Order: sequence, then structure tokens, then C-alpha cells
Amino acid sequence: MTLFRADLHVHTVLSPCAELEMLPPLIVTEALERGISLIAITDHNATANIAAVQAAATGTPLTVLPGMELQTREDIHVLCLFDTLEQAHAWQAIVDQALPPLKNRPDYFGDQLIVDQEGDFVAREERLLLVATSFSLEEAWQKVTELGGLFIPAHVDRKTFGLIETLGFVPPTLPVDALEISRHLKPRDIPTRLPHILGYPLIQSGDVHRLDEFLGSTLFEIEAPTLTEIRMALRGENGRSCRILSATTIPSNVDC
Repeated sequence: MTLFRADLHVHTVLSPCAELEMLPPLIVTEALERGISLIAITDHNATANIAAVQAAATGTPLTVLPGMELQTREDIHVLCLFDTLEQAHAWQAIVDQALPPLKNRPDYFGDQLIVDQEGDFVAREERLLLVATSFSLEEAWQKVTELGGLFIPAHVDRKTFGLIETLGFVPPTLPVDALEISRHLKPRDIPTRLPHILGYPLIQSGDVHRLDEFLGSTLFEIEAPTLTEIRMALRGENGRSCRILSATTIPSNVDC
């Protein structure tokens, strides 16, 4: 088994709410400097910068999983994680059909930039990405699962776009792979603050929109950085494990 410190919720400059410093080479360098060995690129309703970050990580110890932060019609954010770019591109084609035909306003929402592995400008995404798709939570779960992806409601404790704050509970008909808690919730506080999520596999992510927001508090003990291994870790199967590091065990340069 190998230990992977992970942050599975990382944005690039394709997300209009991300800082312009969220460029592929800077993302890779920052993650490695913080001892993080596994990340997922999860831009809002978009996947166009994943390949660039993967290319920037080539030859380094950093694994970059393809992903997306989807916004459902209930205005809930969900991490959709995949093993391959082909899966992510197939998911993008499905999401494209569920996005409303709205144009981005960079002056209001922020720019949506597609870049190469060096961080150089390639194109602008003209569609508005900060918007809900037409998928319900259940519909999104079904489609992501059919593609072989992981379905993890994001920052469930947040007042905006969080599952618990929006619905008040985890739907019993929604067999999620895990739940993500934000950097603002300590695991020890869950029984009193969010008893609704007790018993669910949990990860914690930085929801990284700027370089100093990397967290790396989720630790996977797995044989390889694949979804199959991560699923087993989330379920505690076959000697795999997943745990959230406490603030005292995270290196001091990581902002908790």
C-alpha cells in the first residue's frame, strides 16, 4: 500500500471564480511543495483544462484525476471524478446538453480561460459556467455512475451550494460514494454540527480557487491512485483506508 495525500477539489482559470494564478504549472508546483500527491481538477461544469494540468504533471510524483464540479438543478455542487480523459469528455458532452444557452459576462462573473500546460492562453469559454444544469441529483448520480465515475456531493456543510444546507439531509435514495466536508468543518465537530452525515464516507478538500487554498487533509492508503482503489478505501475494504488528517498532523504550510 502507498499513502496518498489528496485534494480532490481543485479549480483552474477555467472557473470564473478562480484566481488567474490557477495555471497548470503553478498548480502542480504548489501541490508538490505541500506534499500532496493526488489531486482532481474540478472546474465548474467544465473539463477543458484537465489535459493541460495532467501534461504539466508529467514526470512528477503528482497524479491528476479528471473531474468536474457539477451544479444540479437544486443548486447543489457535486464532485464528479473519473479515471480517464475519455470518460471526462463523454461526461462533458452530456453536461453540455444540460447547460442553459447563456453567455458569460467576464466583467460580472469573471473570465473563463482555456490554457495549455505552460499556462499560456488558448481560448475563452464563452458559455456561462456558473449556472445550474437541468440534472437533478439523482439524474446526475445515475449518469456519472454509468460512466464509471465517483459521485461526491461537495462541501456539504456550506450554506451555499451545500447538500445539507440546501436539502437538510442526504436523500436515502441517493447512494453517494462519499461526502466532502469543507475546510471549515473539523471532523470532531460533526456529531454536534452535522449528525446527518454520520456513517457516510468522508473526504475533506480545499476547494482550491487560489494557490494558498490547497489543504491536502485527506489521506488514502491504496495500491494505486485509481477510482477502483479509492472506492475500496472509502469503504474500508481489502486493507485500503481513507481518513482526514487533523490540523496537528498537517504540515504547517497548509492552511487549515
